[in-house]
Amino acid sequence: MRFQANRDVFSEAVSFAVKLLPQRTTLPILSGVLIEATETGLILSSFDYEVSAQTEIAADVEETGKVLVSGRLLAEIASRMPNAPVRFSTNESRITVSCGTANFTLLSMPVEEYPSIPQVSAQSGLVPAEDFAAAVSQVAVAASRDDVTPVITGVQLQITENSISLVATDRYRVAVREIDWDPGANQAQEPITALVPARTLQEVGKTFGHSGTISVAITNTDDRELIAFTADKKTVTSLLIKGNYPPVRRLFPENVDNYAVMNTAELIEATRRVQLVLEREAALRFSFSADGLTLEAIGSEQAQASETIDAILSGGDTVVSLKPQFLLDGLGAVHSEFVRISFTKTENPNKPGPVLITSQTSREQPGADSYRYLLQPNLLLR
Repeated sequence: MRFQANRDVFSEAVSFAVKLLPQRTTLPILSGVLIEATETGLILSSFDYEVSAQTEIAADVEETGKVLVSGRLLAEIASRMPNAPVRFSTNESRITVSCGTANFTLLSMPVEEYPSIPQVSAQSGLVPAEDFAAAVSQVAVAASRDDVTPVITGVQLQITENSISLVATDRYRVAVREIDWDPGANQAQEPITALVPARTLQEVGKTFGHSGTISVAITNTDDRELIAFTADKKTVTSLLIKGNYPPVRRLFPENVDNYAVMNTAELIEATRRVQLVLEREAALRFSFSADGLTLEAIGSEQAQASETIDAILSGGDTVVSLKPQFLLDGLGAVHSEFVRISFTKTENPNKPGPVLITSQTSREQPGADSYRYLLQPNLLLR
């Protein structure tokens, strides 16, 4: 096998292929990148039985073939090569990589022991790449990072005739966003639900965010349910998480009359300042009144903090306690100058319900997107 490729193109392709590989694996062979040189160019692939990545690039192929090489090592080498074409050749189990005056010799891994890369042929539909990337960044932050309950470490995708919604929760907060969906030739398709690992979805959003449109396909192969995202000759597949996702949508209120509107950046900065005196996991006290919003932190006997910012209140005075980082996560996902914090009610009149965070175009005008973030310092779900 022998080929020559553009350094930047080759480096970016290797980086993409290894990005989703686990840092540590019990099977060393799964840390490899499979490089296939064909008459039309190169195909680079990686697969760890749960996630796969595959990309095609142009190259001058002198001799076709297939080789498996340590992915992270090759990515490091490729990223530090001088500005010259990369020359790649194999001789039995040895791989020679050279670029300008730099030369490397690597050992290949046994290709015959590498698992087959999953292939997904059926296309379910298309999503606008920029909207999808924005929706993923808004919602995935609310997914659980605790592997004890795998079902809530994912983002649930719900696809209907012309929209796709993303939902995530860690039982303390719930984030939801809806965007357009083009079913293509599948105009009469049934509603589809898929639970995708949040980490994988975040990488898809970052990688394909400027790709125009992303093709999405969901398929069953050998009792394995897979989702595939394709754009710009790149494909990422992921095994779906099995299990029943909690019915979190029912937690969102239809209408809330009691709410406050404030400048998003001002609230973020004030929260960051006042939380400095808090001990870990402690909550901040937020008091909303006609005079504005007062943030208070009782850290210890040695340190307290408070700050007041402008807020326009509709309804009665309200006091809520919220974990600052959870609030900042929601505020960071509000892509608007102003933010609305709505106060839901519970059966106990003395106990406020969770707050609902939504975007606000101006002090009077609600935001145009469908992003909603429901937050409570105590568990929303048991």
